[in-house]
Amino acid sequence: MTVRDRALPRPDDGSSLRSDARLNQQKILEAARDVFAELGIEAPLERVARRANVGIATLYRRYPTREALLAAAFLPKMESWADFIEIALAQPDPCTALVSYLESVFAMQLEDRGFTDVLSLSFPEASSIEAARERGLNGFIELVQRSKSAECLRADFVPEDLLFFLMANAGVIHSAGVVAPEATRRLLSYFLQAIGVREVGPLSASPSTEAARQAMRRMPHSAVATSHPPEGE
Repeated sequence: MTVRDRALPRPDDGSSLRSDARLNQQKILEAARDVFAELGIEAPLERVARRANVGIATLYRRYPTREALLAAAFLPKMESWADFIEIALAQPDPCTALVSYLESVFAMQLEDRGFTDVLSLSFPEASSIEAARERGLNGFIELVQRSKSAECLRADFVPEDLLFFLMANAGVIHSAGVVAPEATRRLLSYFLQAIGVREVGPLSASPSTEAARQAMRRMPHSAVATSHPPEGE
């Protein structure tokens, strides 16, 4: 999916802004990261402005479009994602590296609901976030090749499969409520076995039966509670 951002501001480290404007920028970005992590990237921008304790006009003055705000807010997260793959590639055993990388990415999803959505978007006018994406994707392709050479990854696995894994994990996190940490770890165990990684050990423990039942009973309520209010809220 391509994000068309006609008014994306040029990269700015804030040094040219007045002190109060720099403070507002910092507050907006921190609030945006929190709100998008909780509600996803379609969360109302009015909610971001309220969390930052600024007016919506102030937010739009600094970030004229949602895409501009997303690019600025998620750049550190995208750079961390790319850093994870470089850490994995530095490990001598590609099989261990693949497992640790996937564990890191699944954990990143658990703490931030917006992360998977941003991975599937492109920001043509935001060179920094696109550079991080390219670094992360190229590194994962190399890790896949190394893992296949070490015969610990099934031959028909393709790097694009990672996105399907992340989409499935995002669905589990969204629906599982308080048992999401246990559920996502168990899901990753299944994935690792499915793609043929050696010596992954037994499955991670599942949530208790009662906890799982409580999560299922809460699902309709959660869906209502976390639905996005109208933009004009």
